[in-house]
Amino acid sequence: MEQFLQVLLSGLATGSIYALAAIGFTLVWQAAQTVNFAQGEFVMVPAFFVLVAMNMGMPFWLAMIIAMLVSVFLLGYLFKRAIVEPMQRQGHGNSLSLIIVTMALAILLKESVKEFYGAEAQPYPALMSSETWNIGGAIISVTDVLHLVISLGVVLLLTLFLDRTRTGRAMQATAQNPGVAEILGVDTNRMILYTFLINAALASLASFLITPVYLAKFSNGEYLGLIAFIAAIVGGFNQIRGALAGGLLIGVLDNMVATYLTAEYRAAIPLLLLIVVILFKPEGLLGTSEGRSV
Repeated sequence: MEQFLQVLLSGLATGSIYALAAIGFTLVWQAAQTVNFAQGEFVMVPAFFVLVAMNMGMPFWLAMIIAMLVSVFLLGYLFKRAIVEPMQRQGHGNSLSLIIVTMALAILLKESVKEFYGAEAQPYPALMSSETWNIGGAIISVTDVLHLVISLGVVLLLTLFLDRTRTGRAMQATAQNPGVAEILGVDTNRMILYTFLINAALASLASFLITPVYLAKFSNGEYLGLIAFIAAIVGGFNQIRGALAGGLLIGVLDNMVATYLTAEYRAAIPLLLLIVVILFKPEGLLGTSEGRSV
C-alpha cells in the first residue's frame, strides 16, 4: 500500500506538469482554431533561457524570472504577432497551413537549441528541496508534493480568472463566438493575444518544473509535446478541465505500468490510451461535441 501511494503521488505530480502543457494546446485551439505543434518546444526552450541567464552571472531565481519574461514575449507575443496574425490575414488562420508553420517552428527551435547548446543533456538546478517525508510508511517526495500543489494551484487560479473576471469571460466569449463578442464590444484581438501570453507563461512554468527531472536537452520538446497533445485529446480538446484530467491520467498510468508491469513499453501507454479514447469517446473524457457547418 505504501508503494502504491508513492507511485500514485509521483504520477499525479508528473501528470500535473503534463497538464500545464496540455492546457496550452486547448487555449490556442480555442483562440485561433489551430493546433500548435511547437508546444513541446515551447516547454523545452525556457529552461535554456534560464541556463543562459545563469551563465551571465544571474542567480537562479532571477534567471527564472528573466526566462519567464523572455518566453512570454517570444513564445507568446511574437509568436502571435509575427506568425499567427500574418497567416490569418492571408486567409490561412484556420487551415492546414498554420499547423504546418507551427511544425516548422518546432524544428527551428529544436535545431537552434542544439546548435547553440549542443546535443548533450545539460544539468539543471533543482527548483525545490529533494527531501522526503515518511507518512504511514510511504516515502513521499517533497518535490512531488510541491509540483502537484503548484500545478493544480495555477490551474485553479486560471479557471477562476476565466470564470470570475470580466477579462476572463471576454476571453471565453471570444473563443466561443468571436463575431458575436465583437458586436458586444469585446476587443477580440486583445483577448486572443492574452490567450497566447498565458500559454507561454504556462509552458515556461512546466519547463521549470519538469526540466530538473529530464535534464535540459534539445529533444525534450518531442516527448513533452506528444504527451501534452495526447493528454489534451484524451481529456477533451475544448476543455481546460479535460486537459488537466488527461495529464493526470497519463502521469498515473505511466508510473503504475512502469512500477507494476514493465518499464519497457511505458512509452506506448499514452498511445494506447489515445486509441481507446478515440474509438469509444472521440470528444474526450470530459470534452463536449462541437457542431461544424459544412
